[in-house]
Amino acid sequence: MADEQGTAEKPSYEQARDELAEVVKRLEAGGLTLEESLGLWERGEKLAAVCEEWLEGARARLAAALDRPGDGDAAAPF
Repeated sequence: MADEQGTAEKPSYEQARDELAEVVKRLEAGGLTLEESLGLWERGEKLAAVCEEWLEGARARLAAALDRPGDGDAAAPF
Protein backbone atom coordinates (compact mmCIF):
# COMPACT_ATOMS: atom_id res chain seq x y z
CA MET A 1 0.00 0.00 0.00
CA ALA A 2 3.04 2.24 -0.38
CA ASP A 3 2.95 5.40 -2.43
CA GLU A 4 4.10 4.96 -5.98
CA GLN A 5 6.87 7.54 -5.94
CA GLY A 6 7.49 7.33 -9.69
CA THR A 7 4.06 8.51 -10.76
CA ALA A 8 2.35 11.81 -10.15
CA GLU A 9 -0.95 10.52 -11.52
CA LYS A 10 -3.91 11.15 -9.24
CA PRO A 11 -5.97 8.04 -8.47
CA SER A 12 -9.61 7.96 -9.50
CA TYR A 13 -12.20 8.76 -6.87
CA GLU A 14 -13.09 5.09 -6.59
CA GLN A 15 -9.47 3.99 -6.19
CA ALA A 16 -8.83 6.61 -3.50
CA ARG A 17 -12.08 5.76 -1.70
CA ASP A 18 -11.37 2.04 -1.71
CA GLU A 19 -7.81 2.48 -0.48
CA LEU A 20 -9.03 4.90 2.20
CA ALA A 21 -11.55 2.29 3.39
CA GLU A 22 -8.71 -0.26 3.62
CA VAL A 23 -6.56 2.20 5.61
CA VAL A 24 -9.43 2.76 8.04
CA LYS A 25 -9.93 -1.01 8.46
CA ARG A 26 -6.25 -1.51 9.24
CA LEU A 27 -6.22 1.33 11.74
CA GLU A 28 -9.38 0.06 13.45
CA ALA A 29 -8.00 -3.48 13.63
CA GLY A 30 -5.10 -2.22 15.73
CA GLY A 31 -1.96 -4.17 16.45
CA LEU A 32 0.21 -1.66 14.61
CA THR A 33 3.22 0.16 15.89
CA LEU A 34 2.93 3.88 16.48
CA GLU A 35 5.08 4.50 13.40
CA GLU A 36 2.86 2.24 11.24
CA SER A 37 -0.28 3.92 12.57
CA LEU A 38 1.08 7.38 11.85
CA GLY A 39 2.07 6.34 8.33
CA LEU A 40 -1.39 4.96 7.66
CA TRP A 41 -3.03 8.05 9.15
CA GLU A 42 -0.96 10.30 6.86
CA ARG A 43 -1.86 8.15 3.84
CA GLY A 44 -5.52 8.33 4.83
CA GLU A 45 -5.34 12.13 5.03
CA LYS A 46 -3.89 12.28 1.51
CA LEU A 47 -6.54 9.91 0.18
CA ALA A 48 -9.32 11.89 1.85
CA ALA A 49 -7.97 15.05 0.19
CA VAL A 50 -8.02 13.31 -3.21
CA CYS A 51 -11.63 12.23 -2.63
CA GLU A 52 -12.60 15.75 -1.58
CA GLU A 53 -10.94 17.18 -4.70
CA TRP A 54 -12.92 14.82 -6.92
CA LEU A 55 -16.16 15.62 -5.09
CA GLU A 56 -15.58 19.37 -5.37
CA GLY A 57 -15.01 18.94 -9.10
CA ALA A 58 -18.23 16.97 -9.42
CA ARG A 59 -20.13 19.65 -7.47
CA ALA A 60 -18.75 22.35 -9.76
CA ARG A 61 -19.72 20.39 -12.87
CA LEU A 62 -23.20 19.81 -11.51
CA ALA A 63 -23.62 23.48 -10.62
CA ALA A 64 -22.46 24.49 -14.10
CA ALA A 65 -24.90 22.04 -15.71
CA LEU A 66 -27.77 23.36 -13.60
CA ASP A 67 -26.88 26.98 -14.49
CA ARG A 68 -26.91 26.28 -18.22
CA PRO A 69 -29.99 27.62 -19.98
CA GLY A 70 -32.03 24.70 -21.23
CA ASP A 71 -34.40 24.49 -24.14
CA GLY A 72 -36.51 27.24 -22.67
CA ASP A 73 -37.75 24.78 -20.07
CA ALA A 74 -37.18 25.83 -16.45
CA ALA A 75 -38.15 22.40 -15.10
CA ALA A 76 -36.04 20.67 -12.49
CA PRO A 77 -33.33 18.38 -13.93
CA PHE A 78 -34.77 15.30 -12.30
